[in-house]
Amino acid sequence: MTTQQPVEQAAAEAVAAARQSEQFALVLAAVQAAQIVQQQQPQPPACQHHHAPQPSQPVGKWIAVGVAGSVAAISLALSAIAVAVGAVAVTCCLLVLRSMWRDIQGR
Repeated sequence: MTTQQPVEQAAAEAVAAARQSEQFALVLAAVQAAQIVQQQQPQPPACQHHHAPQPSQPVGKWIAVGVAGSVAAISLALSAIAVAVGAVAVTCCLLVLRSMWRDIQGR
């Protein structure tokens, strides 16, 4: 019995390995079948209309708008100062002319 025990044990292991091989073959066949089914499924149709590329946010554009706005604000402030200086000059001129007119009329 000592010689048959290892032979019987080896035979049992061979049968178990054959069963595992069959199970592995079944699992492999199932995975391959799933891949084939997935490949055969119709793909959704591709988009037929043209997508225009999305423009990136133009940072330079906003910088230019900021600079132009600043220049316009400074120009407006300087023109307001010029108008004020002109108004003061006209007022002084009118006062001087009125004073001169009164002097001429009084004599």
